[in-house]
Amino acid sequence: MTLLDLIERCSARLQEAGVSFGHGTTNAFDEAAWLVLWRLGQPLDALDEVAEQTVTDVQRAQVNTLMDERITSRRPAAYLTGEAWLQGVPFTVDERVIVPRSLIAEPLADGSIDAWLSEHTRHVLDLCTGNGSLAVLAAMAWPEVQVAAADLSADALAVAALNVQRHGLADRIRLYQGDGLAAVAGQRFDLILCNPPYVNSASMAALPAEFRAEPELALAGGDDGMDFVRGLLRDAPAHLSREGVLVLEIGHERPFFEAAFPRLEVVWLPTSAGDDQVLLVSRQALQAAA
Repeated sequence: MTLLDLIERCSARLQEAGVSFGHGTTNAFDEAAWLVLWRLGQPLDALDEVAEQTVTDVQRAQVNTLMDERITSRRPAAYLTGEAWLQGVPFTVDERVIVPRSLIAEPLADGSIDAWLSEHTRHVLDLCTGNGSLAVLAAMAWPEVQVAAADLSADALAVAALNVQRHGLADRIRLYQGDGLAAVAGQRFDLILCNPPYVNSASMAALPAEFRAEPELALAGGDDGMDFVRGLLRDAPAHLSREGVLVLEIGHERPFFEAAFPRLEVVWLPTSAGDDQVLLVSRQALQAAA
């Protein structure tokens, strides 16, 4: 049996078991390839080079054990491997944080936020930082900025600290623990990034087991998903510089967002998941709507 044969068999097992994806892969084959390559110590981006390698009985048994765990536990693959990627950058993850997948990473990487910044942009906040992935990507995107990364969860910040160290950014990223913007009381920022808990209660109740394995604190946004967002938009002007902007992810909750903030003028940023999942709003717009 070749390595590719083994991946295809594992893909069929995952498909038949009805596992859910969305934590770094979107289909059974990609997830099987990730887990098989990781288990056998092969580079995750080198499938073509190793596809025809012969798999030993011992290796096949090791992979089957891992697949059994993925299927029976319904834990996301990233929790099994301890690592996930966002925009090609590796991050340490475990059950203390949700698996990094924020769509805000896309406008960070493609530069579509840059037009809203100025040559004086120096202070960025990643609010609800989780494992610190957006803070790290922001520091990489803008080498001249200092980044604050805040979260209510001390456990999440412990994982974020691992990623800050992993990428050698301890001199540019500072971690803060606290409830929302209270974590950075008295500070102002030129840019606030926030991927908050925004899943509405009906959607939370329908989440597959893989998503329920993640910290509920980082996902659940109340009846309409806007509980955290209301406080954020109320308090954000006091934490933004005069020309500052907020970039906010709301996923599939646009109808609830617009119902909650009908007078707020925002700019929708295009992402691979659509043009209504990540928005940008200026301090002036927030003040006008208030």
